[in-house]
Amino acid sequence: MELAPEQTATLLSTLKNRFKKNRQRHQGLEWEPVQEKLLAHPAKLRSLLQMEETGGEPDVVNITKEVGQFIFIDCSPESPKGRRSHCYDPEALESRKTYKPKNSALGMASEMGITLLSEEQYQELQQFGKFDTKTSSWLQTPEEVRKLGGAIFGDWRFGRVFIYHNGAESYYGARGFRGILKV
Repeated sequence: MELAPEQTATLLSTLKNRFKKNRQRHQGLEWEPVQEKLLAHPAKLRSLLQMEETGGEPDVVNITKEVGQFIFIDCSPESPKGRRSHCYDPEALESRKTYKPKNSALGMASEMGITLLSEEQYQELQQFGKFDTKTSSWLQTPEEVRKLGGAIFGDWRFGRVFIYHNGAESYYGARGFRGILKV
């Protein structure tokens, strides 16, 4: 479903302003080609709107060498507020018998049309600022870890990035997830 024209205009204005304010995240890129590509992919605009509405502050981040592809990542200082208190995936959500969270990180990301950051992407994002200094974010978990019931997450503490583990069914008010969207 396409956004209404006024929604598109408001979203593009917000994204353009953030793009111009944070040039260090995408040195050498100009806004016009990004906007053209977004307008050609209305489903991506809907995903970006959902990233914005849940507090993600998506912005173009230069972490790929693929020509003609733009990478949007949640750049909010802390894990997006509207995506916290979720366990890791639908399997973990189903396994909880009591105190189930509303959703799982992977489930919500899928509904939004985005994916969780990988451990490598999370490390790369931290080159552009200090993210998750008070919160943490679920990350794409290696299959061998998930098979054993775990999931990984990252944060920034003590001047560096830490990657930890928890049971996939756990959830905390200060843990959410950051998304990535390729356009």
